[in-house]
Amino acid sequence: MHLFGRSRELHALAESFADSARGNGRLVIITGAPGSGKTQLVHEFLATLNTTDAHILTGTASSAERDQPLSLVGQLLGNAETECAISHHTPPAVNSSAEKRRPRDPAPDAPSDSPGEGAAEALLHLAHDQRPLVIAVDDAHAMDPASLRTIVHLMRRSRSRRVLVVCATSGHFGEIRSAAHTELLRQPHRRVRLAPLSEASVGELLAAQAGRALPDSVRSAYHRATAGSPLLVHALLDDSTGFGPEIGRPVAGTAYRQAVLSLLHRDEANHARVARALAALGSLAETVPVGELAGTTPVGTQEAIDILNSAGLLDGHAFRHPTAAAAVLEDMDAAARTRLHGRIADMLYRSGAPADEVAHHLAAADLVPARWGAGILRAAAEQALAADEVERCADYLGLVLRDCADERERHALSAALARAQWRTNPAAAGPHLEPLREAALDGGLSMRDTATVLRYMLWQGDTELAAQGVATLVHAQSPGDAQIIAEVEFVRQWFYGVALPGKGAPVAGPDPRHRQVRADAGGLAARVAALIGGEATDDSAAAVAQALQGHQLDHLNLELVAMSLLAIAHADRPAVAADACAALLECAVERRATTWQALLGAIRAEIALLQGDVTAASQGALAALGTLRTQSWGILIGLPLSTAISALTAMASYAEAEELLKHDVPEPMFRTVFGIQYLRARGHHYLATDRPFAALGDFETCGRLLREGNPSLQKGIPWRSDLALVNLRIGKARTAREWAEEQLRLPGGHSSRARAMALRLLAATCKPHRRASLLRESIDLLKTCGDRYALAQTYADLSAAHYELGEYDRARLVARQAAREAEACHIESPVDAHLLEDPARPETAESEDGPAILSDAECRVAGLAALGYTNREISSRLHVTISTVEQHLTRVYRKLNVASRSELPSKMLEHRIPKLSDRWASTHSSAG
Repeated sequence: MHLFGRSRELHALAESFADSARGNGRLVIITGAPGSGKTQLVHEFLATLNTTDAHILTGTASSAERDQPLSLVGQLLGNAETECAISHHTPPAVNSSAEKRRPRDPAPDAPSDSPGEGAAEALLHLAHDQRPLVIAVDDAHAMDPASLRTIVHLMRRSRSRRVLVVCATSGHFGEIRSAAHTELLRQPHRRVRLAPLSEASVGELLAAQAGRALPDSVRSAYHRATAGSPLLVHALLDDSTGFGPEIGRPVAGTAYRQAVLSLLHRDEANHARVARALAALGSLAETVPVGELAGTTPVGTQEAIDILNSAGLLDGHAFRHPTAAAAVLEDMDAAARTRLHGRIADMLYRSGAPADEVAHHLAAADLVPARWGAGILRAAAEQALAADEVERCADYLGLVLRDCADERERHALSAALARAQWRTNPAAAGPHLEPLREAALDGGLSMRDTATVLRYMLWQGDTELAAQGVATLVHAQSPGDAQIIAEVEFVRQWFYGVALPGKGAPVAGPDPRHRQVRADAGGLAARVAALIGGEATDDSAAAVAQALQGHQLDHLNLELVAMSLLAIAHADRPAVAADACAALLECAVERRATTWQALLGAIRAEIALLQGDVTAASQGALAALGTLRTQSWGILIGLPLSTAISALTAMASYAEAEELLKHDVPEPMFRTVFGIQYLRARGHHYLATDRPFAALGDFETCGRLLREGNPSLQKGIPWRSDLALVNLRIGKARTAREWAEEQLRLPGGHSSRARAMALRLLAATCKPHRRASLLRESIDLLKTCGDRYALAQTYADLSAAHYELGEYDRARLVARQAAREAEACHIESPVDAHLLEDPARPETAESEDGPAILSDAECRVAGLAALGYTNREISSRLHVTISTVEQHLTRVYRKLNVASRSELPSKMLEHRIPKLSDRWASTHSSAG
């Protein structure tokens, strides 16, 4: 790698060489942290000597060869032999007795006539001629003692010789404490210290690699991650540019990990132990006695920390990059790593550290200490779940569960673990809850855990068993458990909408034993019950929405939340439901609760379908389906599936809807409201693709299930209208009329949407005059509930009715409104194109761009009058007096030069009043 920011150091070496070449022996000691580029600096310096006639001898010391006397000197003499062989010279001392006597070298403290002196003389012989001698020793701190003595002797004899000795060391000499080592440092020498690269030098290095200047933020990021260590900077560059020449933010990969480990293993063993302890401790490193964990003294610990800081690995006690800490830990033997985490956990527990800090190391050690481990892990699991760290919570509980022998405690742990996993993957919770079914029904679990098991049963479609469980709990409940039981039963009846409790005899309705349970349902459940059971008002819908916003998701039953949103939407307040759902969905995304995201996303798609926004409905339902795997959905998969199939069918995307119908669905789903909704969606798809008798079978099945199950659910599921529609398609108008009339006679005030559908179908069986009146009533109801898709279809029917009556201008006026609603829904217009424009009447740009002929109030009155509404009906819809309506019409007749009411449609078409614009939208929607 090329040197950057080292020009001053190179200049110092060049000066020392020049002095030595003049016969002044010189010793240069290069110091610097590991990875600071000492070796590269030496190589770069030696490369500058290629143009000179100097003898250059190099050697690298190794701690592994410290016990081998003269191992380094042997390298130098070997290099001398090689050089002389190349130049065809044989220096007399090279083949002297020094090498022959090397194996018999005495101990490090041998007398001065040791073989080291002979080796020094052999080296000095090379400096007798006119050529300077340069000896470069890398990693000099690892020299064997005999070689150190040789270098010292050499320097003493070469003060007036043409000799330069360059020793590159780490800046510390470890445990080498021989007299010769001390003597080397006492020799006259020049110190060249390699400091870390400055941020500017790092920027130069990056610019050279990229071929252009880089932003300051990139330069700073590299410098922060490495503290200017050349080795680490180049390693990050290798990783960051591995897939192309572009350089962006540093990426730590394989090269960086290898560089970290090379720094770790080039120093003493206790330095590696300290590094491992620091990596395992993480943010706790400054508060824990690291030396106790590493088996070193405080002084040794601080020395290691200083060296690791100088090497660019640490910033204080913390690793500069998490990848470095991970590499250090992964380099450990698995058993040693486990023991280290266990010791840290014990140390933290004894010092009173928080439960989550202790539990982290217990999990890493895969250890549950007998006396205190389980309590710590359970407390930490609760904290993790509160922080939405589901995986960590599950790890802690799973570890406790593995070593737990008490059956009741195992049940409680299993239920707690299942609740945590349910947030992200209900399928993962299943294996923990399946063994608890019997204990839940026998009263062997706490009420909270029992409710968890019953929810699982419902999710899987075991509605009959869940009902039995609730009935058992009613008699065994304590006062504090009443609301828990009430919510489970409330959800069972109204969200899952039990149609058939099983394969046995059907039930006529909710079990009377549960009346008190429902009475105990407080808070959100009570507000939803009031909304469902009575006449929906703005106040009742707002009360449910407010209750939703006033709670955290984990304080509520997820199904109860979903049911609340659907109740608001079916109470003709879909916009309120959509806003509440969007807020809850945003919270679920922030908290990474995948199950909540999936179900709330499906609910939002269903609300969009109720609003007639079929594009948003299909996209939302498909996204929700992809959020969870099929197994995790359980029987609730019917919700997004039915929404997506219905929306795609409305968009005429029949092939895509057909693909969704190929999904495997659980059989128990058809004993719940989700199965009924699925059958309805499939039936309407069959109708749209010319399979009316297949649709008839599905709709009849829906009716049978609802008649035999919970009759209260029929209020929100207009299966009779479905049968009326399919009978119209197969030519049975009388039967269709009977079903539509039966739907309209239902007690309890069914939803505006259901009544509007029935009126539209009844209109299809009537004469044109009666048909127009019924369709106008249906349109008023659809404006109330906000279903623009159904509104487009109903406007199309009304346009056809006026056309059949010969009221062509009125038919054309209504057709334009149908087209506008269809455009808003992103679907094809349901009316014929010839009804949208009158080729016999050319359009004038004057009324299109000029001033409005009618005021907004006059436009509203004229629009309703043109559609056939009476003055009294207009007065009621616009909330004004009949006299005011008459006054507006008088001015309208005068401005448009109209003599009678029947001429209004043609005049409004002539002047393009109201325009197909937002003005007409506000005009007509206000009439509702």
